[in-house]
This record gives sequence, structure tokens and C-alpha cells, in this order.
Amino acid sequence: MPSERAVPAAAVAVMAVRCVRLARCSIPALALSLRPSPRLLCTATKQKNSGQNLEEDVGPNGQKTDPPSAEKTLIEEKVKLEEQLKETMEKYKRALADTENLRQRSQKLVEEAKLYGIQGFCKDLLEVADILEKATESVPKEEIRDDNPHLKHLYEGLLMTEVQIQKVFSKHGLLRLNPLGARFDPYEHEALFHTPVEGKEPGTVALVSKVGYKLHGRTLRPALVGVVKEA
Repeated sequence: MPSERAVPAAAVAVMAVRCVRLARCSIPALALSLRPSPRLLCTATKQKNSGQNLEEDVGPNGQKTDPPSAEKTLIEEKVKLEEQLKETMEKYKRALADTENLRQRSQKLVEEAKLYGIQGFCKDLLEVADILEKATESVPKEEIRDDNPHLKHLYEGLLMTEVQIQKVFSKHGLLRLNPLGARFDPYEHEALFHTPVEGKEPGTVALVSKVGYKLHGRTLRPALVGVVKEA
């Protein structure tokens, strides 16, 4: 009887030893299987970071806010610089056009000053030319004879002076206007009277009381005339 009870106890002890050994071998494998893999750790870290970013991007009112980036700042600076460049170019073009207009006006004024700067002087000389013309017209043609050399020489001197002064006038662009028989032009003629004249076309100049002059195409003094009208 004592031997039969001892055998089961020994068997139990052997089984207990085997169970301990089996447990020791199984625990490391179980621990290794339960360790998280690096891939799972990276995925969890990314999810955690994205969750934090989402929380940071959401404003106090629940609206998503984008923080200003360097690229966005550079784009805004580029737009501002382009607008400033466009405005500066427009100002430059306007200033250039104003300068060109001023240059052209100044050049025109200089040219007109060269052409018409002697206008006042020419008007004074016209009186001298009128007096010479009246002097030659007042000399009786029948008195100009060889036996009257003094009057003849005086008359010839007056004619030469008149011819010479007309040459000087022409040299400086001053031209004489004698519109006898021409059509009346209000820009070049000044009508003193209107009278019917047989054989003359109405609207033409029948009489020239005083000749006119033009300086470089501009009427300096209109001719004083009488105009033919219908009978």
C-alpha cells in the first residue's frame, strides 16, 4: 500500500517539472509575438501627429486655418512688386510723352520766333516802302527829261531804292500783295467799299488803295481794296 501511494506522487512531480520547462520555453516566444513591429509603431506615430496637426489647424470656431507659408509670402511679394513696376512704367511713359510734347512745342516756338521775330520791324519798314512808292508815283512822267537831269536822277534813285527794299523784303520772306483783279480774300484783303463796275465780275478787286504784305505765308498787313458788287 505504501508503494502504490509513492508512485503517483513521483509521477506528479515529474509532470510538474515538465510543465515548468514547457512554460519557460513558451514565455519568450509569446513575449516576442506580442512585441509591436516597427511598421506598426511608425503608423501609430503618423496617425498621432496627423491628429495633433488637425487639432492645431482647427481654429476656435471650428474652422480650418492655414498658417502662412514661405511660398505664399513670396507670391504676395511678387504680386506687389509687379504692381509697383507696372505703376512705375506708366508714370515713366507719361513723363516721357509730356517731355516729348514739351520739346516739340519748344521747337515750334523757336522756329516761329526765328520766322516772325522780325514782324514788328517789318511793319515799321512797310511805312517806308509806302512813302517811297508814293514819292515815285507823284513825280510827273513828262517832267523826266534829259534837260531836267536833277529830277531825272532823283526819280531814278527813288526807283532803285524801292527795288532794293523789295529785294530785302523778299530775302526775309516778306512778299508784296497787289490783288488788283483777283478774287476778294478776307484773309488777305480788307474791303474799304463795294461798288458796281461794268465789265468786272462781282466779288473781284476793282481798286487797290494800299498794297498788302505777307511774312512767310502769314498776312502781315491786309491790302486795302475796293470790291466789285452787282449793279
